[in-house]
Amino acid sequence: MQTNWKIGSLFGIPLFLDPLWFVILGLATLNFGVAYQEWGPVIAWSAGIVMALLLFGSVLLHELGHSLVARSQGIKVNSITLFLFGGIAAIEEESKTPFKAFQVAIAGPLVSIGLFFLLRLGAIVIPDTSPLSVMVGDLARINLVVALFNMIPGLPLDGGQVLKAALWQITGNRFQAVHWAAKAGQILGYSAIALGFVVDFVTKELVLGLWIALLGWFAVRNANSYDNVTTLQESLLKVAAADAMTRDFRVIDADQTLRSFADLYLLENSPSQVYFAASDGRYRGLVSIDDFRLTQRSEWETQTLHSIVHPLTEIPTVAEATSIAEVINKLENEQLPRVTVLSPAGAVAGVIDRGDIVRALAQKLNLRITDAEIKRIKEEASYPPGLQLGVIAKSIREIKAESPSAFSLGSVKN
Repeated sequence: MQTNWKIGSLFGIPLFLDPLWFVILGLATLNFGVAYQEWGPVIAWSAGIVMALLLFGSVLLHELGHSLVARSQGIKVNSITLFLFGGIAAIEEESKTPFKAFQVAIAGPLVSIGLFFLLRLGAIVIPDTSPLSVMVGDLARINLVVALFNMIPGLPLDGGQVLKAALWQITGNRFQAVHWAAKAGQILGYSAIALGFVVDFVTKELVLGLWIALLGWFAVRNANSYDNVTTLQESLLKVAAADAMTRDFRVIDADQTLRSFADLYLLENSPSQVYFAASDGRYRGLVSIDDFRLTQRSEWETQTLHSIVHPLTEIPTVAEATSIAEVINKLENEQLPRVTVLSPAGAVAGVIDRGDIVRALAQKLNLRITDAEIKRIKEEASYPPGLQLGVIAKSIREIKAESPSAFSLGSVKN
């Protein structure tokens, strides 16, 4: 499994390197080194590596722009990672309003434009005959390309994030806005793939054409990811607790003794069986097996289940109409194995655990999840590695956003 390397932190934000970053670092060094050969091999290759590092420094500042604006809105930034296609800022939450989302999205391109003007000013001050003037001028143009390319209107680019914020403002529907912006990203990505093949065929520039196609693939892949996660988020809101709950529990007489309970149920059933005690036609609460085991055996003959019952008002419960997103958040925030579902009348309608949630979503979204996998989820109380529902459910209130910046040699995209 590929692991990113932590190289430090900036403003308290962890910085990581993807191992594939060294591939593009080498290609960028080669690109600039060849371009500067008129200065002699030593200066040219030295300038090449410096320019490659400054290019990534520009990408890092671009991502820092997104990150600092997000932090100013109270949003946690988990990390910034430099990788094959540039950089990515892992921003944990979506902004609360379309305008704030726009601010986070536009911050990166504005940083790149700011760098362009500062570097252009520097190039004017430095004598034209100096190699440094050429390097500063080249870096200025690269930052301008970074800004302009990033503003192409399709996810996962910054322009797609801006488009999403605009559509969100117009429609009032954040999910629909993401779907449309992701669709734009898919169209642009497939167009880039097609363009890459055309470039290969017409110009015979295989490396350039392949790079354009790879950028298109990256765009399509990430646009699909945005679209799929948004579809899942919508489902978490539409599916109610009543749709996922099961009646995988037993109702037993609250007036029976602990000895009777042990003889009738504990010897024949799984330790994970859920028991609710009732008497006089009313649910009295949940029977805690742990409390039962802590009770002295000498008291089993005289004490009834009333002595160890936890009233429904004291156990984790949700209503039948509660969204699955809220159920997941409750399970994760309180580290619960399951939650009890109550009917409008206050009676026990069912129970829900993580396996029940995954089964309900699999049925709604036509996901291929086997009964064996559902059983494993129930036993281990953890979601499959590729279905991080805890993170996704949390992000429904504050949709997780990642603002990537990617570049090819001499041109950059976000």
